[in-house]
Amino acid sequence: MQYAEVIAAVVGVLALAALADQMTGKRGFFATFLVSAVGAVCGWFLAVRVFAVSTLADWTWVVWAMAGSAVCLVAFFLFRSKR
Repeated sequence: MQYAEVIAAVVGVLALAALADQMTGKRGFFATFLVSAVGAVCGWFLAVRVFAVSTLADWTWVVWAMAGSAVCLVAFFLFRSKR
């Protein structure tokens, strides 16, 4: 399968967003999905374009994308306004 890495990354982003949404009291799945997706893109960018530790044919960038997603989700829930 040619795009297995991309499919795995999208499923990982959805899973992390759903997990974060469930753990934090269901504040809105769209917001956690958006933050998770942006973090995954940032992780991909760091792995492929900045540090050049991976290519799109490797599975390493998926790990970087999930790490970026997790970091962004933690920052989102740490620094969001608490009205």
